[in-house]
Amino acid sequence: MTPHNKKIPRMSLERLPIYYRTLCNLADNGYLRIKSAQLGKIIQIEPTTIRRDFSYFGDLGKSGYGYDIAHLIQIFGEILEVNETQGLALIGVGNLGRALLINNFRRNPNLEIISAYDADPHVIGETINKVTIQPLSDLKATIQTQQIKGVISTVPSHAFQEVVDYLVDCGITSILSFAPEPVHVPKNVHVRYLDLTSEVQNLLLLAEISDV
Repeated sequence: MTPHNKKIPRMSLERLPIYYRTLCNLADNGYLRIKSAQLGKIIQIEPTTIRRDFSYFGDLGKSGYGYDIAHLIQIFGEILEVNETQGLALIGVGNLGRALLINNFRRNPNLEIISAYDADPHVIGETINKVTIQPLSDLKATIQTQQIKGVISTVPSHAFQEVVDYLVDCGITSILSFAPEPVHVPKNVHVRYLDLTSEVQNLLLLAEISDV
């Protein structure tokens, strides 16, 4: 859902789940309202950025008063469709894939891995956390019977392009990949890459710089 038919910057949309999760935590702890400066300290985002992001979704706050937390949760929750279960497929059930299945977004009830696939015949048919591992060739049929909103892939880089081509052929347009190497996809297909090695290296570098 895009409010007011506005063209909202991608970075603002990417921060929306952070805002939503933080506001829910504040509400759970009894907070009723918050100012952008207070929220900025919690999530380490500049208050001016927060106010600009919020402005894309309407007149949400009042000068001197701040923002009503319950109202923000309602607005952002509707945009993120938190009241609807977002079914996901997992491709690749090695060590990382197994960990994802075991956790299965237990802190986010609107996200759920509902099907899992692997090429290894030794794991096909195994059930992990109520999800039975299937051959990847079954994905297209599964999409026709289940509401799969996106795919999480733990497939290594050398095999990822072939897998992505198949996913695109199946009609998948949202893919989260743990393989850092970029792949070629049509313009309507969105791929996000999670490179754990680079993230850890950046974290350690920032810590080292701050100690200088």
